Amino acid sequence: MTSQQPEGSVILVDKPLEWTSFDVVKKLRYALKTKKIGHAGTLDPLATGLLILCTGKMTKQIETYQAQEKEYTGKMVVGKTTPSFDLETEIDSETDISHLKNEMVYELTSQFSGIISQTPPAYSAIKVKGKRAYESARKGEEVKLKSREVEISLFEITDINFPEISFRVTCSKGTYIRSLVRDFGVALGVGAYMSELRRTRIGEYRVEEAKTIEELTNKT
Repeated sequence: MTSQQPEGSVILVDKPLEWTSFDVVKKLRYALKTKKIGHAGTLDPLATGLLILCTGKMTKQIETYQAQEKEYTGKMVVGKTTPSFDLETEIDSETDISHLKNEMVYELTSQFSGIISQTPPAYSAIKVKGKRAYESARKGEEVKLKSREVEISLFEITDINFPEISFRVTCSKGTYIRSLVRDFGVALGVGAYMSELRRTRIGEYRVEEAKTIEELTNKT
């Protein structure tokens, strides 16, 4: 969906797998022949789903969109961990999960609802001393990030098929689902990494309203 305004537009994009949010901005900047364009909230390359782009004077509204509640669906693999908490890096530990029961998983979700404290992944776009954290992490350098308070208004387990667990999360700005998965794995006592993530909603905007890159560029 594209909401065209005289002073600019709001574009809803269904970001494909392995594209960075900047890749999307760059592609549409060229296709739309506009210099003033930006996105309202980064999606990791290994995540898909709703990405809001603003052009022209609507770029002044980016922070407003960024601040809105977000909803995700995803999958985690328990019993294994990676340094990046997802599939960007190789598995670095494995733990037996034969003792796990569905009830143990469902009971833990209440610990991850409401206002919680979480530490962002070292493999994130957060700037530390003017440098993106992931740039340092990929070089093997130690990255120290401060914990922050975020709000999880819904953390729902939608399916369990060990070692894979499917979930849905509704959360505040600044929440890292990878960190939520990491912490959930720690609480389970076996570790976990995120294997799939899709952003389905930002505020009132839903991914069903979004267009693919191909749809947006073919119309220009």
